[in-house]
Amino acid sequence: MGRIAGVTAAETRERLLRAAADAFAERGYDGTRVADIAATAGVSNGALYAHFASKADLLAGALRAHGRNLLADMFAADPERPVVELLLLVGRSLTRRRDTRGYLIVEALVAARRDEDVARPMREYVGERADWLAELMRLAQAGGELDPALSPDALAHFCLLLAMGSALVPPDLHAIGEEEWAALLTRVASALTRTDTSTDRDNAVKVHIDPERCQGHGRCYDLAPGLFGDDEEGYGQVLGDGVVPPDQEDAARRAVANCPERAIDLLEET
Repeated sequence: MGRIAGVTAAETRERLLRAAADAFAERGYDGTRVADIAATAGVSNGALYAHFASKADLLAGALRAHGRNLLADMFAADPERPVVELLLLVGRSLTRRRDTRGYLIVEALVAARRDEDVARPMREYVGERADWLAELMRLAQAGGELDPALSPDALAHFCLLLAMGSALVPPDLHAIGEEEWAALLTRVASALTRTDTSTDRDNAVKVHIDPERCQGHGRCYDLAPGLFGDDEEGYGQVLGDGVVPPDQEDAARRAVANCPERAIDLLEET
């Protein structure tokens, strides 16, 4: 069994990721054979290894493509919605029963604890999620939703613990009333809100685009047209000197959070 006629490499890769996500979620990492994934996807083992270097890489790829990522989906669908509101909506869903793929992260974390080959790509995956969440926290802080004195990285870590812990303790092991849970989350969110309403700042904030990472998706100038534009080849570029006016910091951080290639940086200048 080789390459399927009329199917592109991208389509073959997606077949493999779907088959892997289902297999790993249902049978676990150790209980899943690469040959079974290839057979389900309708390709040979050789075709599978043309796309993924190892079973561990396939697990990480399946998690990125088909793991539960409700917050990112909701933010992409409505980037103007308050971040804390999105966090509360996602948080309320954590106590509900999820489908099989929702437990894919559990299988990946367990496998990473036992197998260093899995731990390496999982550290990268978790790091990516933490970085994205931390940038979202900075966006909320810039918009006055969260206390700016709190560490964005610590807030991101807290969110990761809640999300991944909820997969480890599903409703069939321990259930909690949705209203009780929502009340607790609301109390926690209120404790994290901004306490200093001052808008003064000592340092200028500038935006920077790394041309080596930019792939021309265009989300930056869609979300922050006053800060970004496109060059003659369609790649993003910073307008003017890159200094971000206070009233455009939200838009700048939203552009940073939505860049698929992580090509935009916010820099503070004293």
